Amino acid sequence: MNIVERVKNILITPKTEWEKIAAEEQSLASLATGYVLPLSLIGAVCAFIGFGLIGFNTGLFGIKIKGMDWGLYEAISRLLAAILGFVISAYVVDMLAPTFKSEKNINKSAQLVAYSATASFVGGIFLLLPSLAILALLCGLYGIYLMYLGIGPLKKTPEDQKVVYMIVAIIIYAVITGIILFILHKILASVFNIGLGSISLG
Repeated sequence: MNIVERVKNILITPKTEWEKIAAEEQSLASLATGYVLPLSLIGAVCAFIGFGLIGFNTGLFGIKIKGMDWGLYEAISRLLAAILGFVISAYVVDMLAPTFKSEKNINKSAQLVAYSATASFVGGIFLLLPSLAILALLCGLYGIYLMYLGIGPLKKTPEDQKVVYMIVAIIIYAVITGIILFILHKILASVFNIGLGSISLG
């Protein structure tokens, strides 16, 4: 699999690309190391540069978030959240498959979760300028459309079950990622001493 071609095709011609993906045999482990990890590094590296070297003006009392500690915190938390969120979500999506008359297959569930998140991974480039971070989030919304197109070919989901299954899957992914980020925040904030003391004025 050429990762550049896969990213381009899943974003530009998702319908035909999902059909190709459905015919491929890929394991959760291979997707984690060969697709999710490399693409997650885009957001992690950009977050490190954006928060560590460029900084972000909060607009409140001249407070600016900037520093190597912030850069490392943002990079590591985003990278770990992306990988852990992918693995856990793939298992949960697969576990729910029978509920929505869909095929239970962990590798197909992993494909669905990984490739649906492509737009979000690529959108991580906006973290180079933390003030544009909202655009990274908006890129992730395209993933909803991608998942809708992929859930049928990959999970053999009936037409009348697609929307509900997709909504549940997206909510689960968002909740899991949120919980992981919260836990990582508690751990990494202590490790990198993130707090009021690391926020600069002016």
